[in-house]
Amino acid sequence: MHTTAMTTTAEPPTGTNHTEGPGTITIRDPRTGEILWTVLETEPGAATHAVQAARSAAAGWASTSPAERGACLRAAAQALAAAAPVLAGLNSSETGRPVEEALAGIAAGVSTLEQYAELGPVHRGHSLRGNQLASDYTLAEPRGVAVVLTPWNDPVAVACGLIGAALVTGNTVVHKPSERCPRLGEFLGEVLAPSFPPGVLVTVSGGAGVGTLLTQAGVDVIAHVGSSASGAKIAEAAVLNGAHVIRENGGNDPLLVDRDVDPAWAAEQAAIGAFSNSGQICTSVERIYVHEAIATEFCAALEAEAALRNANATVAPLVDARLRDSVHAQVAQAVKLGAKAVEGGRVPDGPGAFYPATVLLNCADNMDVMTEETFGPVAPVQVVETFDDGLKLAGSGRYGLAATVLTGSIAHAQQAIAALPVGTVKINEVFGGAPGGAAQPRGESGHGFGYGPELLDEFTRVKVVHVAAPPPYAAPPPQDQD
Repeated sequence: MHTTAMTTTAEPPTGTNHTEGPGTITIRDPRTGEILWTVLETEPGAATHAVQAARSAAAGWASTSPAERGACLRAAAQALAAAAPVLAGLNSSETGRPVEEALAGIAAGVSTLEQYAELGPVHRGHSLRGNQLASDYTLAEPRGVAVVLTPWNDPVAVACGLIGAALVTGNTVVHKPSERCPRLGEFLGEVLAPSFPPGVLVTVSGGAGVGTLLTQAGVDVIAHVGSSASGAKIAEAAVLNGAHVIRENGGNDPLLVDRDVDPAWAAEQAAIGAFSNSGQICTSVERIYVHEAIATEFCAALEAEAALRNANATVAPLVDARLRDSVHAQVAQAVKLGAKAVEGGRVPDGPGAFYPATVLLNCADNMDVMTEETFGPVAPVQVVETFDDGLKLAGSGRYGLAATVLTGSIAHAQQAIAALPVGTVKINEVFGGAPGGAAQPRGESGHGFGYGPELLDEFTRVKVVHVAAPPPYAAPPPQDQD
């Protein structure tokens, strides 16, 4: 069931993706600002019907063996791999992500579906030690109908992770992709859904209103990757209807640079963390604390990293002008409060939603770039006198997604691991990690495991079973019936 349609429309009055009228979303090319298409939102009645269809299919899908569900996921992975070029093109068109990076995200989605196809059948309960003549064990059962709300910045990989884990554990799914990439989301549904029975995976399209309707539809699980503001509203709605919530939301991830590391290498790590995907990654480096002993060399090297990216035009546009306005407002506020933009920091002339790699020096904790999620290619730097000072600042704030520490000291690394109130601590590498990892965000960054084998636990609930033998009993002989 797919409810999105594309129509032609006159040019809207602004240069940003937006809801143009009742039930429509206009998408512009982030590179040129030109209209790509207008997408119809799923109507409220159709959204409700989507949940009902998933509910009708839930019992049958839950009774399907895990091995059969895994086989369906493998078929979906194959279909996704075959559709990669088209999906990458849509991703690039709607969000501005370079095709090569979009293809990498799709490959990650394929890998994730394959991983859950293998993990699902071995997701088992536990045997318990009880009476010798009794059996005690636990069963993992699907929760029911899952609403999956996914973002635009890595739309295929994130969607495949949540959808794959939900489906392989026996839940049915209603998926609403971000309104910033609706054609991509619709086509992803068309690619994946045929691998499953009708009603098991349903895709709807729309903005916040459609998402709110879905979260209030009496579903059993709500999985959300997106802003903290939206996540908080979802959590409130779930309290009223009893849905289990999994959410990975905003972050303000710090990078702490110790005095005993190569400043050029540290600047390269900072640039990768702050500028990759134009800073549009949940775990981007959002604020930097550098020890004063290497601050001069580090800042000069970071400025050079940003200048090189700007000179080579390797920074892709932001998803739309609305996000660019938000990013630049934070930069302008920082400059007004005393920060210095040594590279970037200006809205470029020309079409599209481009914003340069930006380095801000002399930053302080009264600036939004240091306390809020910026979600753009901005690297704000604050110099600290000691490692302990930097660690205290890095551990401050409302968010708790991830943090990175660059240090040659095992003692400082262990101190940071113990002290930082985040779901993921990375030592000496801003991105990376072993396969099968998982994390629990803290604070306003979310709740629950959002990926990895532990995500299967989030989509199931445990039933404890106790089976005892009845006492001996001599049953009376059957009576003759004449």
